[in-house]
Amino acid sequence: MGQDEITQAVLSRDEVVRYLQGGGGQSPDEAQAAIARYLDELRTTQRYRMYRALQHPLYPILRKIERVPEDVHFVGEAARSGRVIYASNHKSHLDYLIEPIVLDDNGIRPPVIAAGINLFGGALGLIHKYVTGAIPIRRDTKDPAYLVTLKAYVAELLQRHDLFLYPEGGRTYSGEIKPFKTGLLHAALQSRRSDLVIVPTAIAYDLVLEDFILARQRVKRGQRPFRRELAEMVRYAVGYQSRCFVTFGRPIEAGGFDPTARRDMVRLTRRVREAMGRLYKVVPTALVAAAIRPSVTRTELEERIDQRIEILRSAGANLDVATGRAAVEAATGPLATRGIIVVEGDRYRVRQRAVLRYYARTIDHLIRHRGGSQLTH
Repeated sequence: MGQDEITQAVLSRDEVVRYLQGGGGQSPDEAQAAIARYLDELRTTQRYRMYRALQHPLYPILRKIERVPEDVHFVGEAARSGRVIYASNHKSHLDYLIEPIVLDDNGIRPPVIAAGINLFGGALGLIHKYVTGAIPIRRDTKDPAYLVTLKAYVAELLQRHDLFLYPEGGRTYSGEIKPFKTGLLHAALQSRRSDLVIVPTAIAYDLVLEDFILARQRVKRGQRPFRRELAEMVRYAVGYQSRCFVTFGRPIEAGGFDPTARRDMVRLTRRVREAMGRLYKVVPTALVAAAIRPSVTRTELEERIDQRIEILRSAGANLDVATGRAAVEAATGPLATRGIIVVEGDRYRVRQRAVLRYYARTIDHLIRHRGGSQLTH
C-alpha cells in the first residue's frame, strides 16, 4: 500500500466520509480542504537503507551512549506473528534515535515513529519525513478535521507499517511517567487488525542529556523551537556518557479491547502504563537521587538506598543493582562529573537539587504507596 493508496483508504473510511459530508460543522468544500491539508502534512516515506546509514553521521552522539536492550525476544516473536505497536515512555529527544536503532541492531523491521511536530523544521524535518518515516503529531490541537484525519491515517498506516509511539505525548519534564494521551492508541485499534499487538517499552538512562534543561523547567509551559533545544543539548553533551536501557515487555493483544468502548480504552491504557512502569530500569543514579540528603555520609547513603531497594524489590521493579553499596559505587562518578553532587572525602553533598529531584521522581511510581512517604529527603 503506497502513499496514494493510503490517502484513498483514509478518504474512504466511514468517519472521514461523514466529516466530508458536513459532520464536523464545516461545508463540504471547507472539510475537504482541511483534510487534504492535514493528509499532506502527515504523508511520510521510510527509506530503510538511508535510515540505517543515518547512524554514521550521528556517531559522535551515539558513541556516548551504551545501548543495553532487554527482552528483545518478545519483539521478535511479535513481529513475526503480525503488526506491532510499541508504546514507550519518553525521556529525551535521543529516544527517537536510540529505540529504533536497538530494533535495527536486533534485526527487527523498523517502525514508523509518531513524533511531535516541533521536530519537523529544517533539515531534521526532511529527514523525518523522507527517510525515517516519522509522522508529525500536533499534540494540543482540538481541530476536529485534524483529529479525524490523524486517526484515520494511523489506522490505515498500520496496514503496512509497525508504529512506535509515546503515549505520554512528550518528554517528561518532572521525571515521572506522565498520564497517557489515548488518541493514537485509539486510532491504532481502529485499524481492526486481528494480529495487532502492543509491546510496552521502557527507556531509562543513567543520565538524561537534557536533565538540567528539563529539571529547570519541570512543567512544560509552551513549545520551544527545536533549534533552541538542540543548542542547549549540544552544550550539555560536553563530557556526556551514559548507558541507555531499552526494555521490552510481553505483547498485549489488541483484539481484546474495543476502541468504541471507553471502559476498554481505560483498561488498556492502565495495563500498558503499569507494564511500562515495571519495565523501567531502576538505575543507580535514580537510587542515589532518591536517597541523598543535603549532606550525608557514604555509609548513611548506602543504608538509605538499601531501604529503597527492599521496597522496589517487593514492587517487582527492574533493578540494575542489588545493594546500596553497588548503587553508590556506580552513580558517584557520573553525578559528580556532571556537577550534580559534590563528594568531599566520605561526605556527599547536594549541588543541583532540582536535577536530583528529577532523577528521584523517575522511580516514584514504584515507591509511592509502598512505604515511600517516610523515606523522604
